[in-house]
Amino acid sequence: MAAAECGGSLSPSAGEEEPPLGLDSVVEEAAAAAPSAGFRLTAVRREPAVRLQHGVSGLEPLAWSEDHRVSVCTARSIAVLEQLSDVHSGGQEMVIHRTAVPAPAAACLLKVGPKKEVAECKEKFANSMDPTVSQTFMLDRVFNPEGKSLPPMRGFKYSSWSPLGCDANGRCLLAALTMDNRLTIHANLNRLQWVQLVDLTEIYGERLYEASYKLSKADTPRGELGDFPEFQRRHSMQTPVRMEWSGICTTQQVKHNNECRDVGSVLLAVLFENGNIAVWQFQLPFLGKESITSCNTIESGISSPSVLSWWEYEHNNRKMSGLIVGSAFGPVKILPVNLKAVKGYFTLRQPVVLWQEMDQLPVHSIKCIPLYHPYQKCSCSLVVAARGAYVFWCLLLISKAGLNVHNSHVTGLHSLPIVSMTADKQNGTVYTCSSDGKVRQLIPIFTDVALKFEHQLIKLSEVFGSVRTHGIAVSPCGAYLAVITTEGMTNGLHPVSKNYQVQFVTLKTFEEAAAQLLESSVQNLFRQVDLTDLVRWKILKDKHIPQFLQEALDKKIESCGSTYFWRLKLFLLRILYQSMQKAPSEVMWRPSHEDTKILISDSPGMGSTEDDQEEGTSKQASRQSLGDTGKGMDIDDTADDSLPQSSDIGGREPMEEKLLEIQAQIEAVEMHLTREHMKRVLGEVYLHTWITENTSIPTRGVCDFLMSDAGYDDRTARVLIGHILKKMNKQTFPEHCSLCKEILPFTDRKQAVCSNGHIWLRCFLTYQSCQSLVYRRCLLHDSIARHPTPEDPEWIKRLLQGPCTFCDSPVF
Repeated sequence: MAAAECGGSLSPSAGEEEPPLGLDSVVEEAAAAAPSAGFRLTAVRREPAVRLQHGVSGLEPLAWSEDHRVSVCTARSIAVLEQLSDVHSGGQEMVIHRTAVPAPAAACLLKVGPKKEVAECKEKFANSMDPTVSQTFMLDRVFNPEGKSLPPMRGFKYSSWSPLGCDANGRCLLAALTMDNRLTIHANLNRLQWVQLVDLTEIYGERLYEASYKLSKADTPRGELGDFPEFQRRHSMQTPVRMEWSGICTTQQVKHNNECRDVGSVLLAVLFENGNIAVWQFQLPFLGKESITSCNTIESGISSPSVLSWWEYEHNNRKMSGLIVGSAFGPVKILPVNLKAVKGYFTLRQPVVLWQEMDQLPVHSIKCIPLYHPYQKCSCSLVVAARGAYVFWCLLLISKAGLNVHNSHVTGLHSLPIVSMTADKQNGTVYTCSSDGKVRQLIPIFTDVALKFEHQLIKLSEVFGSVRTHGIAVSPCGAYLAVITTEGMTNGLHPVSKNYQVQFVTLKTFEEAAAQLLESSVQNLFRQVDLTDLVRWKILKDKHIPQFLQEALDKKIESCGSTYFWRLKLFLLRILYQSMQKAPSEVMWRPSHEDTKILISDSPGMGSTEDDQEEGTSKQASRQSLGDTGKGMDIDDTADDSLPQSSDIGGREPMEEKLLEIQAQIEAVEMHLTREHMKRVLGEVYLHTWITENTSIPTRGVCDFLMSDAGYDDRTARVLIGHILKKMNKQTFPEHCSLCKEILPFTDRKQAVCSNGHIWLRCFLTYQSCQSLVYRRCLLHDSIARHPTPEDPEWIKRLLQGPCTFCDSPVF
């Protein structure tokens, strides 16, 4: 066991407004040893490996979002790999949807003054007789991003994902920082294309220009732009180093009638080269420049800042927030952030120094993990930072005596510097990797005073062969580890060329993933795609649902009755149905040459006889069989295929019966979920309508559909329908076809057909007929939904913002 721990004395007591700060810092080395059997990890390769078109760039090129998208910073774009748990595919490989955010074609020029004056200053500094000025200016790519004789600064330096629920579809935003210091925010609104919503570098430069490059009015004016130190200062105060998103917080907005309403907002902290931090506040959903609420600048006082992370700590339903900043010289500290008009937050009075030694070990990466201390019986915060080949950790917890800080280092992990670090925030596990293909898993274990770490080695060479690693990222639920690899040394020789790939390794077993799905507090399949993918892989391989999982799920449905477990059951049945399907004999997208020949022979004027056609057919069959044999088909397989299918005829009927049985179970679960959602829609109708009010929702049709099945006996639904029919006062308010004005009866939950045969698909969220050419669709193509219109009341718009009722996926 490798352990690093320290104890800290309690700090003196203080008032109730804010606990005081106590610091007891001890640096203790720990030697590596074998992990305990209880934490043994078996890493398994997960196909496919995704090859990148360009080499990776930046210090932390890999990031995994909460909505299961992996971003990879490369020299020409950000490659985005979206993991899907596809229920319509029988392939065992992980299903990945690939998009990209291209790098801007034009270079980014920071605004340090009027264009004419800046051009004159650049000419002056380039031709200066002082070599300390001219050479510094010519070699600094911040001053010369276009390069001229040097190669252009293309590619991305860093990317950061926002929390879930920030864009118009309720998904994550992507903040991207290019190599030439352009900071932009992007959104994937239609799944096929990324759209740039705002350029924060341009906006921040305009703000500084209007303020004469002073952070406050009290600042004394600096020198002129023609002075080289002032020229450097104006560039360094708007050159981003890192940026990180905060969690979603709630602010209060005052309407015109003085009514207050809660509005979601998110913060983006941007660390600059001179140590300043700009904190942007955005209103949700973020749509563009109009969604920017404020921008405040904090002076950190740290020289050569290298990394940034949010510190968010919750104690007794009170949230504390701050910013953790690390330096290239070694120090790490937490800065207070004043969150005005944010509900439930309080701030520190002064910075908290976590590590103050200038030991020249640069801070490469920082992660903050919320945990629960089993001995102190309170929540705590674990901060880990990669410093060289070591991991610095700091445990912060609030007790009756105040804020206690325990810190130390974990050594003996890697023989080379750590190139990437990631953390599973659900259980506190930390993963580090060095460039030699070795990954360490660190598991925090609490002691009476602080904590210690158990760690074990994961050799990627045993999984992928000889590789070099450039970055790692763990999936949101800790099921997978994404790794960027290139070829390693072979027989002591370096590879001739580098092929960058994103590969995946499993970190959990099927049993662990199934147990986590059953005991999940999230109860949303879309937010647990990595876990459902492990379950999907197991069912497709074994072609059956394990008995323990079926029994546990049935018990959950009987005891709880939550629709989440019904959706999980639907997911398992759909995957089982796909595993029973026979794989197609040929690739569907490949063109059929036989059809082409038949068309040519049947064309007029050819005059082919039946014998010629039979001869051509036999030649085609022989060529096809030869081609199949050349692909590696065994002789025994071909012989078996050529035998009469007498044995299959008897075995085909039980398989077809099994498929029909599974299909009936799927339809029964879908009908149950449909009825539950119909009850929810009718509840919204009852709460938000007056007597005999005509809503656009086919209320009477939904009521009749629910009561049409004599076997469906739900007292809650009957009572609700009785109240609604009493309100409607015998009015029906049917839907009408927009083409022929005939009544659209509600006989099917998926579509509406009028008497003239016009077919309209129904919205699965409101059960209205989508009588337009444009509508939205679920991520897994389960259902469709209509777009909200300006005439819709707020409660209908809220219904249309919901996820898919079958798979929890967002709607596009």
